[in-house]
Amino acid sequence: MSYEVLARKLRPSRFAALVGQDHVVRALSHALDHDRLHHAYLFTGTRGVGKTTIARILAKSLNCEEGVSSTPCGQCSVCTEVGENRFIDLIEVDAASRTGVDDTRDLLENAQYMPTRGRYKVYLIDEVHMLSLASFNALLKTLEEPPPHVKFLLATTDPKKVPVTVLSRCLQFQLKNISAQTITDYIAGVLSEESVMFESQAIEVIARSAQGSMRDALSLTDQAIAFGQGKLLQDDVITMLGVVGRDEITTLMEALKDGSAPLLLELTAELAERNADFADVLSGLMEALHNAAVTQATTGDTGAFLADELQLYYQIALVGLRDLPIAPDPRSGFEMTMLRMLAFTPERDQASGGSVPPRKSILETPPADSADSKTDLQASEVVNSSRSEPEGKADNLIESTIGTTADSIGQSAPENLAESSVASSLENSKASDTLPDSPIIEASAPVISADSDIERWYTLVDQLSLGGVAKMIAEHSIPTSLGESEVILLLSREHDMLLNDAQVKNLQRGLSELLSSDLNVSVVAGEPGTETPAQRKVRLRAERQAEAEAAMREDETVRSVIADFDGKLEEVQLH
Repeated sequence: MSYEVLARKLRPSRFAALVGQDHVVRALSHALDHDRLHHAYLFTGTRGVGKTTIARILAKSLNCEEGVSSTPCGQCSVCTEVGENRFIDLIEVDAASRTGVDDTRDLLENAQYMPTRGRYKVYLIDEVHMLSLASFNALLKTLEEPPPHVKFLLATTDPKKVPVTVLSRCLQFQLKNISAQTITDYIAGVLSEESVMFESQAIEVIARSAQGSMRDALSLTDQAIAFGQGKLLQDDVITMLGVVGRDEITTLMEALKDGSAPLLLELTAELAERNADFADVLSGLMEALHNAAVTQATTGDTGAFLADELQLYYQIALVGLRDLPIAPDPRSGFEMTMLRMLAFTPERDQASGGSVPPRKSILETPPADSADSKTDLQASEVVNSSRSEPEGKADNLIESTIGTTADSIGQSAPENLAESSVASSLENSKASDTLPDSPIIEASAPVISADSDIERWYTLVDQLSLGGVAKMIAEHSIPTSLGESEVILLLSREHDMLLNDAQVKNLQRGLSELLSSDLNVSVVAGEPGTETPAQRKVRLRAERQAEAEAAMREDETVRSVIADFDGKLEEVQLH
């Protein structure tokens, strides 16, 4: 006798044997036991979750010789014939191959006649969404008011393609994707009954690869048993599927923790040699990051990563997975994603040997003078790691890296960003030697540096040799104090999300080199009441543009050319 594959051998023949669809089984069982039967049922869900199987069990329950119930006997001739797919009153149709209206009309011609052997004539239409519009129209009337002896059982993987007029005539049951744990437990039981030696880790890999489909899981199990010569081993399953195991994911996490680019590149090369699916690798890494974040949130155990590191890595991995299909090749896309994680890793406490430090203020320790007031400043001005509004192509890189939404970061031009910033309500900060004890300065009347200091700040920002985030912080800030040894900057809250220790230190280093002085730079969040360098740059550019356009319109030569040749002026943005 030929071998019967597990997916067919283990197909449930009764509701009690179904796995992971308790909500559907409960509703159908109660309807059968209490004679509350509908004339049309629609089962939806992904492949391999039990749509057709449930329909066949329902057909068996309706026609069992022992009576209508949720527990057909499974022994009578009707139950046997339904199980063998040869029951004359169960008309099973594959809509994918019979899409035409003529097929539907032929199908319904015999609906008016009584069933030959059973109580009900059951029409099981699989992949019903494949029917043409004309076929659906031909089906509508019969589907709404069928003869009392007719039941319609429809199954589809794509209910959105089914007309609402059809949906409204059916009881709809959405079958769920089966969880990986449920699949793992079921396959473990099956392999024990089949006397197949297995490793639990191998079953877990199969369950994840099945993506909620029990049929896919059983098919992969068959394939893995054949691949492993009667055994189900983790290494064999990983090799067969081209996926990564937990050990590889753990190694990647360790390389991220150590900040080792050479190790990450070496691991990527090893994965490429094994023809690993890099999309699967990123998915596994995201799962590990998610588990670590949940552990941190529930137990308070900081573990090997900072909380913001986990969130940042997860977002970068998510964007990398999205962009992987458009990368030059999967390997390079994966490599850039991992290197991006390293490039944006928040700075750690080096004194602790790279261990996870407590949250710190980005502000440097103030000078010894006015110690009391500066202590309050250091304790209160805690600025979280943040993102600034993008400006130019370099800023678009930041946007795509950390996956910031278009509403907060925006996809508009820098001019629009600056205009919105100028138009926003201006809040004032209180000026004193002692700042309020709050993470974000809330002051009603800030004392901004004198106009001479503001103009000096514009010049310093233009001369600043920095780039990237540190330069953007400077461009969107104004000084509240611009001294020889200390600079205190006020950054709008619209732009405070890119701040972190490393960027403030970069800005401090750049200003110190520019002024040839050892400066202490602090950045606090607030609402500048004065035009920032970025806003000034946009304003000056707009003024130059307006002046250039006006000059062109007033030029006599230009006017004559336009008049003689019916020309027009095209607007070109000045840089």
